[in-house]
Amino acid sequence: MEIEHRLFVLSIAILATTASVYGIKFLGKGNYLLGVEWLVVALSGASILVFVLGDVDAGYRVAYFCDAFARGCGGPVIMILGLMAVTHGYRPVPWFDVYLFARAAAGTAALVEADAVAALRPVFYLVMWSVLSLYLIGFVRRLAAVRAYRHAFGVAVALVAAQTIAGMYDFYPLPGDEERLAFYAWAGMVWSFVCAELYYAYCALERAGGDGARDHAAFDELEQLF
Repeated sequence: MEIEHRLFVLSIAILATTASVYGIKFLGKGNYLLGVEWLVVALSGASILVFVLGDVDAGYRVAYFCDAFARGCGGPVIMILGLMAVTHGYRPVPWFDVYLFARAAAGTAALVEADAVAALRPVFYLVMWSVLSLYLIGFVRRLAAVRAYRHAFGVAVALVAAQTIAGMYDFYPLPGDEERLAFYAWAGMVWSFVCAELYYAYCALERAGGDGARDHAAFDELEQLF
């Protein structure tokens, strides 16, 4: 196995492990939105390894679906709502968590199967991730407001790195990276950092308390619309 393949496998293995660890940590905190979302990322990484190392075609199909979920219909929206637990006091009832994931999974299935929108998928993924990035700018400001400067800086770095990955993913291949191994190795490390840093930044805001509780009633009303 060439060095590029080894680095790619190592990066994806780190991603699968990191996302699993912090997904379980989020579940332990009772944040099922972020916990399950992180585990979806872990499943994507594990499925890639199954495909690459075991030559199992089903691994590729699972990874492709999880990737579409994380970048489009599910990930950005679910991540924002999950992080709002410490920015806006948002605590969804359990049935609403299930509803969100079911709707996101159905939307993802429709998106990946609809050939008519194939040309629009890359733009959709980029727009959705950009919405998440805009939210994270506010997240950084809240961290700075409670003097969690180290995590504010960490989330800012994660934001820029992940947005760069999102912008390059379907539009700007690295020169000489025909198999895209270098890109995916880089993407795996960026995502690992995102998974870890958002957890610790979440904990920092959780410890600081925050003024999000006053927004909770508004979100209760939002759930009634569904």
